Amino acid sequence: MTDTGQSWLPGLVLLTDHGGDWDAYLEAVYAAFVSDFVTNPPPPFDGKRVGLKRHPRFKDKEATFWHFVSEGRAEEERLPDLRRCERIRWPRAMIDAVNSGRVAGWKNKREGEERYVLALPDFSYVVVLADRGGYVLPWTAYSVEYEHRRRRLRMEHEAARKSWCRP
Repeated sequence: MTDTGQSWLPGLVLLTDHGGDWDAYLEAVYAAFVSDFVTNPPPPFDGKRVGLKRHPRFKDKEATFWHFVSEGRAEEERLPDLRRCERIRWPRAMIDAVNSGRVAGWKNKREGEERYVLALPDFSYVVVLADRGGYVLPWTAYSVEYEHRRRRLRMEHEAARKSWCRP
């Protein structure tokens, strides 16, 4: 198991553990996603059912999966991101830990929609969920590489203290 810097988070899913075989690796990453969000769905989040954005499917996999493991705008233009793939077990762990004090959480508007943002305390990794009223959709998850972006997230979290917010 690789040290993630956050001992409560699951270990990384590494390409090297799959012999460098991209196809086998992608299937292992997808199997982890299915286990965490399809076979064993998360409990309610902030009193709301956790769903999935299933369409459009791409390469026979749900849209949420692709948003967790790749970057880009249009589904067919998204590019796999190894850091996102490695951390595929983290979104579920962070959703489960939202009331534990292990993640910072706040609500904001992104692209005109209400979103929940969950971040590690150092703001190095973020999970975004779309609020659909009676349910939430895990929308995306990503590593935050640049310190200036981490500072902006910290400021956004501080500014949201009067709304739905976690430590």
